[in-house]
Formats: sequence, structure tokens, C-alpha cells
Amino acid sequence: MISIKDLLNRIRWDPAFGLGQFVVGFEDHVAGGIVRVPLSVIRPEGEDGFSFSLLDKHGIERTIPYHRVREVLRDGAVIWQRAPR
Repeated sequence: MISIKDLLNRIRWDPAFGLGQFVVGFEDHVAGGIVRVPLSVIRPEGEDGFSFSLLDKHGIERTIPYHRVREVLRDGAVIWQRAPR
């Protein structure tokens, strides 16, 4: 299985593969489930290389570790999903 970092890089840099509307679903311990956000709000690679940043619905910047990403959707269809624990 391709890593989440490799998949996100392919979406960004492969013009043919990157067509469509992408959504990233990550595990949110506060919300108690999977939170889905458009890929367009994600800033790749946090300072540590193990996370990405985004602005939440309240305009607060959050850092999300890549290991909490559970799924990626393109045009509503799941194209990548982490194996369940």
C-alpha cells in the first residue's frame, strides 16, 4: 500500500492523477471520530515532516500527524484507506 505522504505528493504533483475534488479524513480525538476536510485547506509537511497543518472551521491552525489520517476520497469515492486497528 502507498504511504499517505506519497499519495498526497502524487495528488499535488501528478496533473492527471490530481484531477478531482479530494477530501482527507483524519481521526480527531476531541470530536470522537473521523473529520473530513478538503485537501485544499491542508498545508503539507509540518516542521517535523510527520504532520500537516490546516485551519479548522473556527480559523484555528491545527497540526495533524500523518498517522491519524484514515482515508482519502476523490469525488466522493474512497481511493485510500488505512487498515483498521
